[in-house]
Amino acid sequence: MRVVMWSGPRNLSSAMMRSFGNRAATDVVDEPFYAAYLAATGLDHPMREAVIASQPADWREAARALAAPPPPGRLRYEKHMVQHMLPGMDFDWMEGAAVAFLIRDPREVAASFGAKRAGYLESELGFARQQEIFDLVAARLGHPPPVVDAADIRRDPRRVLSALCAALGLPFDEAMLGWAPGLRPSDGVWAAHWYGSLADSTGFAPPSDAPPPRLDPEVERALRPAMESWRRLSETALR
Repeated sequence: MRVVMWSGPRNLSSAMMRSFGNRAATDVVDEPFYAAYLAATGLDHPMREAVIASQPADWREAARALAAPPPPGRLRYEKHMVQHMLPGMDFDWMEGAAVAFLIRDPREVAASFGAKRAGYLESELGFARQQEIFDLVAARLGHPPPVVDAADIRRDPRRVLSALCAALGLPFDEAMLGWAPGLRPSDGVWAAHWYGSLADSTGFAPPSDAPPPRLDPEVERALRPAMESWRRLSETALR
């Protein structure tokens, strides 16, 4: 079985990958289109050359590998970033996979991403692309795919993960609630820059009581469409 999890950056996506990776008989694939995205856009991300050297720089090659079924009896969890899917890339490689979406308050995403990468482009946050891919998947399925909100997972990981597993057709595994600290060989080479908090973690951190971060007014204005999309998706989230 394959699980395709769509997320934007700084969405608790790496912790979710670790949670699923802690299940029995499970393999994980970490952002398989990242190298193709960097090669096509020319964006100067941290560790750019190392990322491109570690994966296929042609999205078609990455897609072919994903379309191959996992070994019998094993689950393959695929962590995908919505912004990595550029115009012209198709989604046929998702055929037969269980698909879900992970969302987060755009204000928190922008603040977290900005702390790691100054001067980013709005498109790097992937909000518009996430809505497009969600609509595409919903049209293919004939119904909305499962959605989970990062805040809900942090509030009650057992309940939300149990609901997610049920929606995906999987039994819940207690091992998803905690893991050993540190990085893993299955993590992308970029983990050294982006996964510091994950490496220190042993489970999902409880939610913060702090109010949403204060952002530059220009950023706040740019996020208005993303906030509307997030609220719509959040209304359908598993809780």
